[in-house]
Amino acid sequence: MKSLFLRWRVPAINLFLIFHVVAIVCWCAPVKALPAEIVRALVRPYFRWTGLFQTWDMFSPLPIRRNSYLEAMVVFTDGTSGFWTFPRMERMSYGGRYAKERYRKFEEVLPQDKYSDLWPDAARRVAREFRGGSKRPEIVMLILNWSDLAEESDGNFSATPWQSRTFYRYRVAAEDLE
Repeated sequence: MKSLFLRWRVPAINLFLIFHVVAIVCWCAPVKALPAEIVRALVRPYFRWTGLFQTWDMFSPLPIRRNSYLEAMVVFTDGTSGFWTFPRMERMSYGGRYAKERYRKFEEVLPQDKYSDLWPDAARRVAREFRGGSKRPEIVMLILNWSDLAEESDGNFSATPWQSRTFYRYRVAAEDLE
C-alpha cells in the first residue's frame, strides 16, 4: 500500500503544479484568446473561492488613482453615535497586512452598485461589533471616504481633498445581533 502511495505522489504533485501554473497564466494574461477565456471560465469559481483571482487595475494603462477607505457610522437607540473603521492596510504591521490583504480588495469593490447585495451583510457585521455593549445599535451607515490623485502639469501627482459618501443605510434588527 505504501509503495502505491509513493508511486502516485510525485505525479499527483506535478499535476497539481501544472494545473495551477496553467490556470494562473491564463487568468493573469491580458489576452482575449479563446483558450484563455475557456480556462478562465472553468477556474473562476475555484479562484474566487480560494482568493487566487487577480484584477489588472493596478497594472493597467490606467491604474486606480484613488486613496480610499470604508467606515461605518453606528447610531444607537439612545441617539448617540460612533464610528467603526474597516481594517486599513497603512495602519497595520507588515504581518497584519499580509494576513488581512483580502480586506483591501473587499473594500475596493464593496461600494460598487453591482455588489449591493453584500451591503446588508457588511452592515450586520459592523452592528455585531457593538453587540454586548451598554448601547444597542439601531442604524448602520456604510461610508466611503476617498481622495483622488490628480496629475499635475509636471507629471507628479497630488491628492485632492478627502470626500465622503454614505452609500448604504441599514436598520438593525434584534436578530442581527445574535
